[in-house]
Amino acid sequence: MIRENVRRTWPGIPFALAFVVLQGLAIWAVVAGIMADINFVLLIGGVVANLFLLLLWAGLFMVSPNEAKVLQFFGDYAGTVREPGLRWANPFFTKKKVSARIRNFDSDRLKVNDHRGNPIEIAAVVVWQVVDTAEAVFEVDDFEDFVKIQSESALRGLAARYPYDLGEEDGIALRSHQDEVSLQLVQDIQARLDKAGVKVIEARISHLAYASEIAGAMLRRQQATAIIDARRRIVDGAVGMVEMALAKLADNNVVDLDDERRAAMISNLLVVLCSDQGTTPVVNTGTLYG
Repeated sequence: MIRENVRRTWPGIPFALAFVVLQGLAIWAVVAGIMADINFVLLIGGVVANLFLLLLWAGLFMVSPNEAKVLQFFGDYAGTVREPGLRWANPFFTKKKVSARIRNFDSDRLKVNDHRGNPIEIAAVVVWQVVDTAEAVFEVDDFEDFVKIQSESALRGLAARYPYDLGEEDGIALRSHQDEVSLQLVQDIQARLDKAGVKVIEARISHLAYASEIAGAMLRRQQATAIIDARRRIVDGAVGMVEMALAKLADNNVVDLDDERRAAMISNLLVVLCSDQGTTPVVNTGTLYG
């Protein structure tokens, strides 16, 4: 694999000033050769000097901050220039600009099956940066397109590895464990992009939903699960309150209840505590035994 080799180049401003002076002298030589009844020495020397200086001008190039220029010499990799400013290098070098800035990639909404086989829609935002310009230019055909395709491929694999929601199970789910899923997504994408000289800074799911054909059924299932969980909490709390009430009555010797009266009290308390609506008291002036 081709690794990045940082190449040092000459500052461009001194070269540009020197070229301006030399170019003026070369033009003067051409003009002087013509004015002196065609002095071939000055004329030919001035023309050759102008052509040579035009070639040297081609060696000047600009490097912006957080940008790199990949140099090639007749097809061979000659190094990467990262120092910003006006630079000068061999004019026969070809120069390819590569941005080293941090970039965002927002994937399309992908329709895939989760770990349970349920169709879901998922999308992600990937934050990435080129860290090795030689690999980015020479190891893959188009590193930006490579990032897009490999990120979506990793996202598909992640969605198939985890369920959308856990329900009664233990483990990691796409909806409820966003931090763990994001960390795994970064690792999966990075493993695919290492060969392209790209570093994945962050990757997070930006859209997650059931596919339209099962969204209604899954919504009803979630609502039923929420109702069951709420009922379970209400019953647990009601039983605890009944136990506390019976224990208080026994400790304070308020009333001595036999099994039948205790069962009736427990039933009444559970009805009051577990009912969705306000209860209406009924005053019983008799006894349980008639």
